[in-house]
Amino acid sequence: MGLRQILIGGTSHVGKSTLAARLAARLQWPVGSTDDMARHPGRPWPDPRPQVAEFYAGLSPETIHWFLKVHHDNMWPLITQRLASTAARQETLILEGSALRPERTTSLRSTELAAFLLHLSPERLVQRMHATSAYREQDRSRRMIIDRFIDRSLRDSADLQASARQHDVPILDAEQPDLLETVLDHIGGDVAVGGA
Repeated sequence: MGLRQILIGGTSHVGKSTLAARLAARLQWPVGSTDDMARHPGRPWPDPRPQVAEFYAGLSPETIHWFLKVHHDNMWPLITQRLASTAARQETLILEGSALRPERTTSLRSTELAAFLLHLSPERLVQRMHATSAYREQDRSRRMIIDRFIDRSLRDSADLQASARQHDVPILDAEQPDLLETVLDHIGGDVAVGGA
C-alpha cells in the first residue's frame, strides 16, 4: 500500500511546521499539527495571557518541563485516534508537533508510517527564540518568562534526542541545506502522491 503517514517531532521553534509545509507541497498531502488537538502553555510572546505568564514565572524549570511531558502523554490517545482514523480512510497525512515523542512514535512505525525528529543546536534554538520574541527589547520580567520557556525547550530538545537515539528514530538537522531531499530519501519511493 505504501507510505501514507509522516510524523515530524521536535521541540519548539526547530522548524517542524516549515518542513511539514515543504513536504506537503512536494507530496500534495494534507498537514496537521498536534497543537490543534490540545494546547499547553506555549511561547510567552508577543503578549502572553496572564495565566501563561504566571505559569512560567511561578514554577521551577524542572516542573515546567515535567508538565510539558505530562501534557504530551495525555495527548497521545488523541494522536493515535487521529492516525487510526486517517489510516482507516486510506488517506495521507503529515503530522507535526512536539508531542510526537520518539518513545511513543516508535511503536507506530510500519511500511505505512515514518517518524522523524528535527533538531537544532542549543545555540541556534536560543538565537531563533531570541529573534522571534524580540528578547533584547523586552523588560526584565518579560525576559525572565522567555528565559523559562527557552530553558523548557532546551531540556525538551535534549530529552527528545536521547529518546530518538534509544528508539532508532532518525534525527535530522533542521538547517541542513538538503533537508527535504534527505527526508524523501529516508521514506523511499513507495509513497502515495496527491493525498489519496
